[in-house]
Amino acid sequence: MLRIADTIFSLDILEKKFTCNLIHCNGSCCRYGDSGAPLSDPEVQILDEIWPEVKPFLRSEGIETIEESGTSVIDMEDEYVTPLINNQDCAYSIISGDILMCGIERAWTEGKISFQKPLSCHLFPIRIKLFDGFKAVNYEKLAICSGGREKGCAEEVYIYEFLKAPLIRAVGENIYNELCVAAGDLKKQKTLKPKHNDFS
Repeated sequence: MLRIADTIFSLDILEKKFTCNLIHCNGSCCRYGDSGAPLSDPEVQILDEIWPEVKPFLRSEGIETIEESGTSVIDMEDEYVTPLINNQDCAYSIISGDILMCGIERAWTEGKISFQKPLSCHLFPIRIKLFDGFKAVNYEKLAICSGGREKGCAEEVYIYEFLKAPLIRAVGENIYNELCVAAGDLKKQKTLKPKHNDFS
């Protein structure tokens, strides 16, 4: 583990390689899990506010789900999450070819809103948990992301590099820069050790 200010990082974030491979996973992260994407309290309010701008980009099933359930719902753990279509796809997901994409991000890409997407989605497969006095940043090694690990190894891209923008959004630029310094130091320490693939 690595602690920077009030943030504790798993070393996997510095050591493991990863780049999203949508052709391999077809956007399964928009379908993975027992509930929708975790939302912070400010994000709950944001989704309410941007709903009229996001609605035209969504599937009819997503629109119907959100109009019935709300722009956010409370899950079994008493936390705010995005609603799901028939307990499966995120209601904000859209389909592009065979790939599930984020309708919120599509609206953002087209300049309709200034909110890109929920932080938990932006950071995936990194997860952040808040504790008393600090936050923990961990990498979740999931079967649905095996293609992303293969691609990351092939392209020599580390998790903290691929997720630069959401990590800065989550912890700030100063802490991210310190994370990069720590990653550089760690690489120097490992230069004499044999390399191995870690996409299994």
